Amino acid sequence: MSEFSLRELECFLAVAGELSFTRAAQRLHLAQPPLSRTIKQLEEKLDVTLFERSKRKVELTQAGDAFLIESRDILNRVRRAGDAARRAAEGETDHLEIGFVSAVLSSGMVEAFSRFRKENPHIRINLHDRLPSEQLRALAEGEFDIGFIGIAPENHSSGIPLTPWGSEPLMAFLPPDHPLSDNKTVKLTALAEEGFVSIASEAAPAYAAHVRRICNEAGFRPRIVQEARRAQAVAAMTIAGSGVAILPASLHRLTGNGKPLRLSRNRIAKLSYVVASRENAAGAVPDFLALIQRISRK
Repeated sequence: MSEFSLRELECFLAVAGELSFTRAAQRLHLAQPPLSRTIKQLEEKLDVTLFERSKRKVELTQAGDAFLIESRDILNRVRRAGDAARRAAEGETDHLEIGFVSAVLSSGMVEAFSRFRKENPHIRINLHDRLPSEQLRALAEGEFDIGFIGIAPENHSSGIPLTPWGSEPLMAFLPPDHPLSDNKTVKLTALAEEGFVSIASEAAPAYAAHVRRICNEAGFRPRIVQEARRAQAVAAMTIAGSGVAILPASLHRLTGNGKPLRLSRNRIAKLSYVVASRENAAGAVPDFLALIQRISRK
């Protein structure tokens, strides 16, 4: 059996995580044919079939399942070794890999980064702007220590602890010429007949489910006319007149057209946020989580 490369491991893990050569290629910023060739070369080196492929789906074989367990650990250990070497060269003793969603980069989050760095100058904070689904995968694979994933997933792994850290209102984002655009607030039921632009459910499944749920409670099912993977793109679509959207208030700074969303006469729609972290994380992780809880109680 020939030796295989770390790049081949990265390609294998991407396909195993996505169970799609197309999505894995996008994740790795590769064209699909080179990715397929890399997986084929890896299978030839190992003399096993790692994936069952068909036009409809991609599945791990029994050999692929076994290889996944070991290869994930190998790649994480190599990354940690490289990080440790770089930190030692820079005189640092620890670091935190933190995921966040730039669309909800709140003042509380910024304060947490700033205060933690000031109180712990020896610890380096590396920030990664990733979608909630990508953050959860990175946490599960040991790539991230902490993830500001937004709202809690409906079905999350018990191996990924969740810590409450804040909340913010939801807003109705409307095209500039919409009849309700001059209102101070917008009632959710007033949007029942509208075409919605929304964040794709595969990018932020918990958020998409939350929006569907509050619409269902208001007596209608949102009619989705267009989707995007980033909330910023959805907010821009409302300006272009593509439809209405329900988005976090933090997006108001991008377009300026958000109106507080009312679920009833006295109830403004809100989101409650959580931070996800690695299971049994030690070192700087518990200290950072304690800090954000102190900030959220202010």
